[in-house]
Amino acid sequence: DAYIRLIVTRGEGDLGLDPRKCKGNATVIIIADRIVLYPEKLYKNGMEIITVSTTRNSHEALNPQIKSLNYLNNILAKIEAGNAGCDEAIMLDSLGYVAECTGDNIFVAKNGHLYTPPQCMGTLRGITRDAILGIARKNKIAAHEHVITRHEVYISDECFLTGTAAEIIPVVKVDGRIIGKGKPGKLTLALMKKFKELTAKDGV
Repeated sequence: DAYIRLIVTRGEGDLGLDPRKCKGNATVIIIADRIVLYPEKLYKNGMEIITVSTTRNSHEALNPQIKSLNYLNNILAKIEAGNAGCDEAIMLDSLGYVAECTGDNIFVAKNGHLYTPPQCMGTLRGITRDAILGIARKNKIAAHEHVITRHEVYISDECFLTGTAAEIIPVVKVDGRIIGKGKPGKLTLALMKKFKELTAKDGV
């Protein structure tokens, strides 16, 4: 029903980088708003995404489990996607494996199994990502946190993205290659339905 973002800063200080120079209390900002990342037609028909040249920050340089506002890396990738006429983009890690998208986690399905990159690839442990893995376990759908190559995305039966604001959105084309039958797949649609039930007011 709403999007709530909690921001905690180190408080007032000088323009330097040393947090010890911030003598005051931490500043807490709470933003409550509505957010719509993608138009409704993309949830129905699926979206097209590309792989961009901007790589995901190394998890050794910046722990992806720290939810910060350091989004420059993601913004640069988002600009690349926009220049190519796409709303989202796959970001690879420094070794060329699929990490995540600019603002969403990525899943692929092959032969009834779900796959998503593991946290060691620099992937943020998203709340919606975890919810989908939980739904899969509950419904006896084999789900794996597994290293994924671009080729495995291209030959997957289905692909979808997850995120707090995006929820679950199907992907039907990656780098110009049609995924599966070129429309949201049965497993994706089933998970979308289960997720809606989970987040409904009377959900568990």
